[in-house]
Amino acid sequence: MSITKEEKQAVMKEYATHEGDTGSPEVQVAVLSKRIANLTEHFKTHKKDNHSRRGLLMMVAQRRKLLDYLRGKDEERYQTLIKRLGLRR
Repeated sequence: MSITKEEKQAVMKEYATHEGDTGSPEVQVAVLSKRIANLTEHFKTHKKDNHSRRGLLMMVAQRRKLLDYLRGKDEERYQTLIKRLGLRR
């Protein structure tokens, strides 16, 4: 269900704004998006797993907050990120 350490490192390297970047909104949103995608696949086979569904909803809310923050700080970075991740907005 969760992502492996190697997958997380690859995502962080791809979306980092500078060397060693782990905390920028771009990286955080990309990692959350990867975890959300994995959980979404999990729910295709485990429809009644409501405890994990709650975690999914919390992750989606956290991603939404980070995206709103980024949109307020820098609209261009926000637009670039949602295009790279393929998010609907």
